[in-house]
Amino acid sequence: MRRSGLTLALRDVGDGLSSVRIWTTLAWQELKHRYRRSMLGPFWLTLSTGIMLGAMGPIYSRLLHQDLGDYFAYLVVSFVSWLLLANLIIESCNAFISAESYIKDTKLPLTVHAARCVFANLLVFSHNFVIVMLVLSWYRPGRPVFYLLAPVGVALVATNALWQSILLGLVCARFRDIPQLVASFVQVGFFLTPVMWKVDMLGASRWIADVNPLFHLLEIVRAPLLGRMPATRSWVVAVLLTAIGYGAMFIAFSRFRSRVAYWV
Repeated sequence: MRRSGLTLALRDVGDGLSSVRIWTTLAWQELKHRYRRSMLGPFWLTLSTGIMLGAMGPIYSRLLHQDLGDYFAYLVVSFVSWLLLANLIIESCNAFISAESYIKDTKLPLTVHAARCVFANLLVFSHNFVIVMLVLSWYRPGRPVFYLLAPVGVALVATNALWQSILLGLVCARFRDIPQLVASFVQVGFFLTPVMWKVDMLGASRWIADVNPLFHLLEIVRAPLLGRMPATRSWVVAVLLTAIGYGAMFIAFSRFRSRVAYWV
């Protein structure tokens, strides 16, 4: 039975990922539905984020005694990258709950709904990335050659987000209080992760950031965009997190996949 459950779970993930046209279409329709009858559509996110960062940059650079140009580039890249991480985690909780009608009425691999969640947030990130491009065209910290590593970091974050969407989707479909706990965790994580502040400010207490997996996932996206190579430690932690996460996900998915339709 265990072997059969694992086989079905592996088949579900394979069939789901291969259904690229389905989950990309569902993600795009979700985004269009969210901003229907709006002239700017998803770019309202870009505008609101840009206004907020434009107001925060001068204030926090003075509070933290940082050069405005360098700090503003750091803040914009950090915050946009953090929004990607945070939204992927929070919305993973509703990957299956929000797809209730599809799960009950249509025979699709459950992985399709997890992939839809990941791709929808990548679309939002692409809209917010306009702010990053505008800022980096003016302030160019570090060496631009490292920009080429940014897509690798985003791809690794998205790969992690898939197992998160399936695992958290399962747990939250069964226990409806978990999404609120996850949202609180992400909010606390924002303050514990060097987004507004720089990791060097911790001094001898840098270990606080090093034991934070969110810092390493943030760093593999942020560091290349700031023109520097991410630390080897961050790549290692991200890869280990991927391996451990998929292991835990397949254990849970093989056992509880058939119950999702009843839980939602």
